[in-house]
Amino acid sequence: MKKSLIIILTFVLLSCVKFGQNNNEKLVELLVKKEKLTDIPKTTIDSISLSKTSEMLDEDKFWLIIDNSLKKSENQNDQEKILVKEIEQLSPKEMIGFRLRTDKLLYDTYNSDMWCAGYIMNGGCSDDGFEYFRCWLISRGKNTYYKAKLNPDYLVNEISKDSEIYDFESFWYVALTAFKNKTGKELYDYIDNDKFTTNEGNYPKFKFTWQEDNPESMRKICPRLYQKFMK
Repeated sequence: MKKSLIIILTFVLLSCVKFGQNNNEKLVELLVKKEKLTDIPKTTIDSISLSKTSEMLDEDKFWLIIDNSLKKSENQNDQEKILVKEIEQLSPKEMIGFRLRTDKLLYDTYNSDMWCAGYIMNGGCSDDGFEYFRCWLISRGKNTYYKAKLNPDYLVNEISKDSEIYDFESFWYVALTAFKNKTGKELYDYIDNDKFTTNEGNYPKFKFTWQEDNPESMRKICPRLYQKFMK
């Protein structure tokens, strides 16, 4: 009887030891797996392969971002910061697309009549000044942009007593800043310039329909702006 009891107890003891060993082995295995998982680097935008693109951001989405920035800001400095934050929410490809859409809108307003409006409103307008003037125009929203595109004299409605000059140089760089903040890379490196040609380097040539030394020629193009700024 005692011998049988001893055999049973021995069997139970050995079973417990083996069970404990198996559990310990499984625990060690799980810990090793967990350690390996934590060693896997997290996927970030920096590690995602970026490629060149010539695709502009959807125009409705572009103007929605502009409109939101206008609603949330009271001055250009605020608008610039809001634009950068809004653009940072886009994918890298869309950020590039925002800049390409901007370039296309600049391209479409590169003409003599628009330059006349910029000259009158700013008391002069160099090549760079004309670029910054049109950046300001885009920053005023879709309605203003397209009405001024049809008739630059419409911009008399955008005159503000708080503005001494009508330009927005930093608007040209908001997408570049957002892209750099998000990816650590330079946006210009990811523009497919072979396919995207509506940009500064390919502006159309035109003849001026007005002359600086002939105010009457400017008045004919933008009579209301002329009356406001050069009377």
